[in-house]
Amino acid sequence: MDEQGPLHQPVLPAEVVSALAPQRGGLFVDCTVGAGGHARLLLESGATRVIGIDRDTSALRHAARTLAPWSAQVELVHGDYRTLAQILDDRGVAAVDGLLADLGVSSIQLDTPGRGFSFRRDEPLDMRMDVTSGEPAAAVLAGIDEADLSRVIFEYGEERYARRIARAIARARSEAPITTTGRLAEIVRRAIPRRGYTRIDPATRTFQALRIHVNRELDGLEVFLRTAAARLAPAGRLAIIAFHSLEDRVVKHTLRAMQSAGDVPLRLLTRRPVTAADDEVARNPRARSAKLRAAVREDLEEAA
Repeated sequence: MDEQGPLHQPVLPAEVVSALAPQRGGLFVDCTVGAGGHARLLLESGATRVIGIDRDTSALRHAARTLAPWSAQVELVHGDYRTLAQILDDRGVAAVDGLLADLGVSSIQLDTPGRGFSFRRDEPLDMRMDVTSGEPAAAVLAGIDEADLSRVIFEYGEERYARRIARAIARARSEAPITTTGRLAEIVRRAIPRRGYTRIDPATRTFQALRIHVNRELDGLEVFLRTAAARLAPAGRLAIIAFHSLEDRVVKHTLRAMQSAGDVPLRLLTRRPVTAADDEVARNPRARSAKLRAAVREDLEEAA
């Protein structure tokens, strides 16, 4: 399949464009540019300039191909969205007209062999979004204390059998290192009591938890949201897409707290998260769990 094929469709495309209103023109930042699908939509809809950030160098190569027709209007940056302030400061950018973050693992990372995010294939257990830094999941599993591992699986995977799974992993790694997705998935499946058919694979929650831990996905998320809101120009808009309840909870509470506090004049555009329609889910199953929340900066002179 072509690298820009259906597996790499941006989620909630119309909803993102509606939330960010790029027809106004101006500078937009896609903090998790991925294959460039959302950035392309912003440019097609009127954005004057886009800065695309991603910590995955493979994703940036995809984005460069997707956005080639707009190369004069696009700058792609290898970086972590949590360093947004530094990235903007390095470019002399004080404020932006719109900002998007599509959190979590991307289709590229799930579908590219050898990345270790999925147990659909038996491959090296890596899971790093940025393969140029940090420890792969196999090294993390080899060194983490059993109690800490249980906590990670329970908190990040919301897995009720976290202790049982951590105990099974500790026992298995004492016999031989756990270095592949297939072996880890099998250890988890055997540790969980069988209760007939379930819609998701029993290993799913543990893989999610380990991925979040390896990539520190929740670390600094609240600070990033506050930084992003503070860097919006008057009438600037912020849109965040989350894919699991832990992320969405942080996004919801942080946006509401900022609106209530008033230190940044932020107004929520979404009282409830926007989710994908049935026809989009049919075309793009990844959209099933996507939740979009958005806000606009309304300074007093702007609102008056």
